[in-house]
Amino acid sequence: MTSPHSQTVRVAFDSAAQGYDALRRKLIPDFDRFYGVALDLLAETVGDRAFASIDLGVGTGLLSEMILRRFPRATIEGVDFAPKMIETAQSRLAIFGERMRFRLADYDATPLGGPVDAVVSALSIHHLKHEAKRRLFGAIHAALAPGGIFVNVDQSLGSSPEIEAAYQARWERDMRAAGVVEADFASALVRARLDRSATFADQLTWLREAGFADADIAWKRHRFTVFCARK
Repeated sequence: MTSPHSQTVRVAFDSAAQGYDALRRKLIPDFDRFYGVALDLLAETVGDRAFASIDLGVGTGLLSEMILRRFPRATIEGVDFAPKMIETAQSRLAIFGERMRFRLADYDATPLGGPVDAVVSALSIHHLKHEAKRRLFGAIHAALAPGGIFVNVDQSLGSSPEIEAAYQARWERDMRAAGVVEADFASALVRARLDRSATFADQLTWLREAGFADADIAWKRHRFTVFCARK
């Protein structure tokens, strides 16, 4: 059953579906590197072979499109519980035909399926409660085939109030420098209040507890963090 918080998140992101990607480039410092590292991690694992993957919180299909273009033999199931986001992704990725399929579902409350070679996610899992994150990491490990990879392009909480305040100040400075207008700035701050981020240290611990002996941070710029874990 979807929680009240999850329903609030769904409404917030459905409302932001139009124009979300254009704004995301301004809201994320080092945007190309942030997502590019994820693609490089997949390349290290799958090379140029065919592989099946799941995109948790597929949103508008941004990360899935990058993967489908970079890896011509990849297939993806995109999972999201925001209908307007799914609609946007379906329109965007229709050109890839059967290589891309969708499931309208709350990945925190539904079986992931598998086995697959890769599970990816971008700026989604940090909305879950910490207990749900731990449970999800276990489900991801179970859904992966041996040798499979989990790449989470997400964010992490500062390890102290002082560090978290510095993260927030740097992010706001980056948004101003990127030219984010006041209305979009205010909307981004409202959505940020829905975050339930955890420290990168806690997330690495939970990944290892889930069975990922090989869990690491591949890239980080203040709160923006690329996690990588192999089964």
